[in-house]
Amino acid sequence: MLSHEITSVVGKHKARKRVGRGRGTGQGGSAGRGTKGSLSRAGARRFNIYESGSTPLFRHLPKRGFNNKEFATRFMVVNVSQLERFEDGAQVGVEQLSKVGLIPAITNKVKILGDGELTKRLQVIAHKFSKSAEQKIIGCGGTATKIASKKKPSRRRTKKEVKAQ
Repeated sequence: MLSHEITSVVGKHKARKRVGRGRGTGQGGSAGRGTKGSLSRAGARRFNIYESGSTPLFRHLPKRGFNNKEFATRFMVVNVSQLERFEDGAQVGVEQLSKVGLIPAITNKVKILGDGELTKRLQVIAHKFSKSAEQKIIGCGGTATKIASKKKPSRRRTKKEVKAQ
């Protein structure tokens, strides 16, 4: 008899622990959680911030400053030299740039920068262009079209709106 034949009969399925079902299960009266304390109770969780009763570090430090990074619009940068891979007379938009792998996704905003040389006549459509990039594209006989970006609605309410409520 071989070892895999034994396990197919004897130890194929290990019985799951039935925790908290009395002393007959081998887990004792406290079900392996120890006695008393918050961690023995149901729903207890450990937090990394918790410093066992002393004031945590984040409450010692002052709250300072404001960061506007969350609200900034981020652009994926594509240089004019990278547009050389497209055929002469092609229309280059966000979809074509993502297919080629110059930007990660169609949802990204694109800015074309003027680093490098362009010899092909292209119709480039992007959210933003640097002045040098626009000059190089138009200088080769191509077109640089800007995609109109939607303005984010401001979260501030006017005095009239506040009074109306």
